[in-house]
Amino acid sequence: MFKQIKQKQEFEEELIKTQQEIQEETFKHVGRELHDNVGQLLVYSTMQMNSALKSVDGITKSKVTKASESLKQSLEEVRALSKSLNSDVIFNLGFNKSLHNEIQRLNKSGLITAKLNTAGDLVEFENNKDEVILFRILQEFFSNTLKYSEAEVLTVDLSYDNESLVIKVTDNGVGFDKSLVEEGSGMTNMKKRAEMLQAEFNLKSEIGKGTELKILYSFRSS
Repeated sequence: MFKQIKQKQEFEEELIKTQQEIQEETFKHVGRELHDNVGQLLVYSTMQMNSALKSVDGITKSKVTKASESLKQSLEEVRALSKSLNSDVIFNLGFNKSLHNEIQRLNKSGLITAKLNTAGDLVEFENNKDEVILFRILQEFFSNTLKYSEAEVLTVDLSYDNESLVIKVTDNGVGFDKSLVEEGSGMTNMKKRAEMLQAEFNLKSEIGKGTELKILYSFRSS
């Protein structure tokens, strides 16, 4: 009986790991496509628009200028999004820098005011894969906040010491009653990813009082 339970746990862990690997490859592919294809098209369109600015004046010039600015903003957003999807970029930048970039991207979207506070001396992760997994958990939370919470402010607090990292994310949205909400794929994904890291995961919410996610991650070697 014990052997069967252990085999089932090992199978589920391997299945989750495989699913995560497939998902990361998909994210990486989409990130590259955004950068290489969509990004290049926007660069070309921006160049064409700048060229058109030289041959117009008056009201038309004002309209073309606004269109040019919109293209530039779109290009910046595509580049930022491609970075946040590509795990290779996250590996190179590291968890803290990648999170900083994501907070900036949220603020530029105009959909929410996002804040990042860091306490303690930054610790380099010995296991780089963990950086990506932690980042994906937070991305999932951010996505849910934008979709459902109606929040105006999102705050991320990082607290480093030599042995662990405590992450607390809060929003001032409408909240929800966990007992009345079925765990969807988003919540399940966050939990499963935390389990892969052997990290403590606590998500709580209350109607009218927003939502809070707290993760305790203990640094571990590769």
